[in-house]
Amino acid sequence: MADAAEKNIEIWKVKKLIKSLEQARGNGTSMISLVIPPKGQISLIQKMLTEEYGTASNIKSRVNRLSVLSAITSTQQKLKLYNSVPKNGLVVYCGDVITEEGKEKKLNIDFEPFKPINTSLYLCDNKFHVEALSELLEDDDRFGFIVMDGNGALFGAVSGNTREVLHKFTVDLPKKHGRGGQSALRFSRLREEKRHNYVRKVAEVAVQNFITNDKVNVAGLILAGSADFKTELSKSDLFDNRLLAKVVKIVDISYGGENGFNQAIELSAETLANVKFVQEKKLLESYFEEISQDSGKFCYGIEDTLKALDLGACEVVIVYENLNIVRYTMKDIEGNEVVANVNPELPDKSYLLDKKTGTEMEVIKEESFLEWLAENYKSFGANLEFVTDRSSEGAQFCQGFGGIGALLRYNVNFEQLTDDESDDEYYDDDDEDFI
Repeated sequence: MADAAEKNIEIWKVKKLIKSLEQARGNGTSMISLVIPPKGQISLIQKMLTEEYGTASNIKSRVNRLSVLSAITSTQQKLKLYNSVPKNGLVVYCGDVITEEGKEKKLNIDFEPFKPINTSLYLCDNKFHVEALSELLEDDDRFGFIVMDGNGALFGAVSGNTREVLHKFTVDLPKKHGRGGQSALRFSRLREEKRHNYVRKVAEVAVQNFITNDKVNVAGLILAGSADFKTELSKSDLFDNRLLAKVVKIVDISYGGENGFNQAIELSAETLANVKFVQEKKLLESYFEEISQDSGKFCYGIEDTLKALDLGACEVVIVYENLNIVRYTMKDIEGNEVVANVNPELPDKSYLLDKKTGTEMEVIKEESFLEWLAENYKSFGANLEFVTDRSSEGAQFCQGFGGIGALLRYNVNFEQLTDDESDDEYYDDDDEDFI
């Protein structure tokens, strides 16, 4: 669960990076995009950059020549930080970017992707090339399949466009009608016993294939079959509850075995694409349930969420992935640090004023609140989940609750928390200002 949440945060970071890089533009061809796959060699890339430097020295336009040479030098400096290419590869973006005010600003970014990037790229252009980063966002979640019919069971897994058969076994079950010489009752009892043993074996093999170190190793589970075995399995006490919780679809298929596996993949394609959507809905439904029960184990709005974080009370912080909040760190007249998290589009700028003197405070740091949260949530002992506004629950969360809230470990009475409990004050308006 924690691994999935961390992966979602990495995906969110890459999405934000792609968005900012796509919008960046420069003068001439002074923006370098460099992607080195895991098996690449730093020395070969440095040699190539040295050759590029020699070629760029011949550019006729002085401004463009200097910009390109500067970008190549910055890229070489970044590569000196690495003795070898990290295990997932290396991505570097360097160049002079034109800001909204029309000024030039140096942008130097280097990082190891959160999963292997199997692309090799070097381009010098008037924009950054982010196609390779987009590949990182492609879903590679692994889904488990249990295909059951009267002849046997197959256990398979699908990840991206690859599928594998993990295990299969055959079974010899008696048909509904017995031969002469057996009483109908005895035959029925034997038949039920064999079916029960079959379901038991499937449940046991499912645990062996889909649970590793006491954790479910698939994002979702699909039960498929041509008879009612799949339904029996889902309702059976023998079926592990951890696996039952991961069942995302039960499908009827015409065949068993590998043909049935292929058919089950086709029939559940839409469900697999919506798994993240379903997970988001489940998370928000549990959040709204706490609110409807008035359990006190929830909070919403940026002010209460930050207070709960400081208390170490947050179990899961839920936040809208495009929440437009800027975190200002300022110094008041006495030299104390003051933090304000505000929507920069609001006309009211009173958060910039010293409360005692009414004079404007010195802004030490200005950063995206979401980026601050993504970097620091672990230090508060919390988990972090990003949600969209594409589901009805997500839209309600953004419009009605300010796009930020948390499920708490214990009941917190926010009214009893005094506003002046520390120097770290939050100059926020009502929750709806943060929509």
